[in-house]
Amino acid sequence: MGILDIVPAGVLTGDNVRKLFDYAKEHKFAIPAINVTSTSTANAVLEAARDIKSPIIIQVSQGGAAYFAGKGLANDKQQASIIGAVSAAHHVRLLSKAYGVPVVMHSDHCAEKLLPWFDGMLEADEAYYKEHQEALFSSHMLDLSEEPKEQNIATCAKYFKRMAAIGLWLEMEIGITGGEEDGVDNTGADNASLYTQPEDIYDVYKALSAIGPNFSIAAAFGNVHGVYKPGNVKLLPDLLQKHQLHVEEQLQKKGSKPLYLVFHGGSGSSKEEISTAVSNGVVKMNVDTDTQFAYLIGIRDFVTKKKDYLQKQIGNPEGADKPNKKYYDPRVWVREGEKTLSERVKEACKDLGNVDRL
Repeated sequence: MGILDIVPAGVLTGDNVRKLFDYAKEHKFAIPAINVTSTSTANAVLEAARDIKSPIIIQVSQGGAAYFAGKGLANDKQQASIIGAVSAAHHVRLLSKAYGVPVVMHSDHCAEKLLPWFDGMLEADEAYYKEHQEALFSSHMLDLSEEPKEQNIATCAKYFKRMAAIGLWLEMEIGITGGEEDGVDNTGADNASLYTQPEDIYDVYKALSAIGPNFSIAAAFGNVHGVYKPGNVKLLPDLLQKHQLHVEEQLQKKGSKPLYLVFHGGSGSSKEEISTAVSNGVVKMNVDTDTQFAYLIGIRDFVTKKKDYLQKQIGNPEGADKPNKKYYDPRVWVREGEKTLSERVKEACKDLGNVDRL
């Protein structure tokens, strides 16, 4: 039995998101979450998922959502990030059914200073729910890891009550992901904050499970955004097992693996680190840095190879009167980036065991 026997193709909401993650936990694989910034990148991700018969998570960051809307729009009140995220969700809703794959449509890190962006997306979810009896997105992430633990948990619980009412999944972070991404700079974070403690995880679980079951935890185990030389980052995915065991002990449910865990800063991780994380209950792994570079590769290589055809509209090595439109047409060179991005998404799926799952 495959995933399409359990959930439909298209954007998943409500309990269907949990069914997908339960299936992943049961069958010991995880699903990559790919950041997109345009219809081009979103389509390339959907294409990859279709080709290898896999579910996929598509997500937008605050900056990526603003870019999706267009850099010509003002964003002083998060208006571009809100409308860009909403536009991305509608696009993925429309296209995912055509590609025939289940998709979790997600919004990435939202720090406290970005809560107006979160509020705007949530208002769009509630408006969509009134008309369609489901939210526009599948899930949203609150990243209040820089705030005191009690404030982090309390704010997440406040939002989760509102989200649970319309079937939205919540991802929260406790412990800091190091490095820098999308304007959030944690390069100077204290080393101890990069490793979440089991007691903190249970405090989160206790507060959120009282509201509903549809939430996941991004627990820090040395994660860092970006790609770094081997040895510069000390990942300890074995810590995730300690989190599961501690919560199992508190619940007196041995072997239940009650936590849905998320792996942030996945780019550049070894296959062994990924495998250990998945075996300990990770169901989602973020991949952004590697896929950004993959998108560039196809475009870079095309421009390098065809540079003599891209200097002017008419005239190339084949003749002074030869037209170059078939080389400078954006549909040609942008497509090359889509191809290499799509291949990198397939690689991420294979690393996580997310192949032939439909």
